[in-house]
Amino acid sequence: MSTLNIRLSTFRHLAGRIFAAELLFVDIMRNLLHVAVLLMGSLFAGCTSSVFTPTASPNPWADDYSLLSSMENYQLWGTYNVHDPSCHKIGDYYYMYSTDAIFRENRKEAKEKGVPLGFIQMRRSKDLVNWEFLGWALPEIPQEAVEWVRSHAGGYGATNIWAPYIIPYNNKYRLYYCVSAFGRKTSYIGLAESDSPEGPWTLAGCVVKTDDTTAMNAIDPSITVDPSTGKWWMHYGSFFGGLYCVELNPETGLPMLDGDRGHLVARRANYKKDNLEAPEIIYNPDLKEYYLFVSYDPLMTTYNVRVGRSDKAEGPFIDYFGKELKDTTNNFPILTAPYRFKNHPGWAGTAHCAVFTSDDGQYFMAHQGRLSPQNQMMDLHVRQVFFTKDGWPVVSPERYAGSNPREFSAADLVGEWEIIRVQEPLYERQLEAGQILWGEGELQDEEWNMSHSLYLEKDGKLGEDKGTWNFAKEDQSLQLTLNGEVVKNLIVFAGHDWENETETVLFTGLDSRGRSVWGKRIK
Repeated sequence: MSTLNIRLSTFRHLAGRIFAAELLFVDIMRNLLHVAVLLMGSLFAGCTSSVFTPTASPNPWADDYSLLSSMENYQLWGTYNVHDPSCHKIGDYYYMYSTDAIFRENRKEAKEKGVPLGFIQMRRSKDLVNWEFLGWALPEIPQEAVEWVRSHAGGYGATNIWAPYIIPYNNKYRLYYCVSAFGRKTSYIGLAESDSPEGPWTLAGCVVKTDDTTAMNAIDPSITVDPSTGKWWMHYGSFFGGLYCVELNPETGLPMLDGDRGHLVARRANYKKDNLEAPEIIYNPDLKEYYLFVSYDPLMTTYNVRVGRSDKAEGPFIDYFGKELKDTTNNFPILTAPYRFKNHPGWAGTAHCAVFTSDDGQYFMAHQGRLSPQNQMMDLHVRQVFFTKDGWPVVSPERYAGSNPREFSAADLVGEWEIIRVQEPLYERQLEAGQILWGEGELQDEEWNMSHSLYLEKDGKLGEDKGTWNFAKEDQSLQLTLNGEVVKNLIVFAGHDWENETETVLFTGLDSRGRSVWGKRIK
């Protein structure tokens, strides 16, 4: 072979190898480009999300429990027959204690079937949604309480235990309880202790007792501990004379001074027509304020929650407008009241609350809700509690169902909403001992806080030329200009729509008059 042919052959071989290498390089680059495109797409998708719309989600339990009302079904009363609750997170569980009020109570049936009645209901839950009924805390009404009440009430009263309160102390648990004669100031607050939140409980003495000669009524205790001094303060009382505060000895759980009934912290102008009861005292360490939640009006109908605050556990407590809770005016804010969203008969009696925290510092409120129209069945309502920018508590318009938290954008709020403006009752009921007369247990139409439709449009306007809206994503707050009224700093969050069985967007807050404003997106 000539030298020329060898060189040509070598050249062709080298050229082939170079061409193959170029093809391989092109193929590698093509694959790398494909991977890059996929990654960019994935990143882009991760940076954007679809606009939120309400999604179907079944309710955890039904509101009507009439089919479970027989005495033998008591183990199924997880969220039913709840009245005057007290709740505290202990270990893995939220423990709740409440008055033994039972829909269609039948003492004869209960006795025949061996069901105890009248001795403080106990429940527990890990998630505040699913509740296990544990039974009754005490095996009988303490004899000392029975003797005090009946000896000062003509042999009447002391037929059950009311309004318990639970608080841990060192390695023990203290359970405060009330025994009373309905319609009289003859009452007794006692103390029981246990090494376990589930008992058994040992009686530890009398805290406060009252009769027709005293200004106050010994019922509805609630306790707070001053973190700076370690002092214990118990708030208690009802429609007779107002609400009182007395210092307790932390070592005993009893009054620091024997026989001390404390001082006045809240009252209304005329207890014969203006019911006031059920104090619940908490301390917010972030805001360094004590909050005294109180209940107005009769429990079966227009029952509603108000709140005042103070930098001292013993008060004085000041309302939204700077007035003391112990003056003779009606105080604000108003947090809950009878309400009715569409697709539901509504809830009455939404008061006598417990306020407590989760391990991560989230606040919750628990209270009864009476299912309308008869207002006899008492369902447990647990609501998230938030604090406004100016330090006032507000509650969710819907019961808590364990919804996952999320942040929203303005686009997520566009759609149809139902809103409720929570107002004080329009009518004064004729009362007996702070409660309605028999036969007047249903609400009148004008007493309801009814929902109304409101459409948030994309351009920041409200439908039907009702005004405008603006959403601040950084702090998840909404401002409405509604018919010329500006409602600022409404707190937006994720929650469960019980009436429509969906997960949705909610808001809560206060207007300039100290009335709650609630909303939920329905479409």
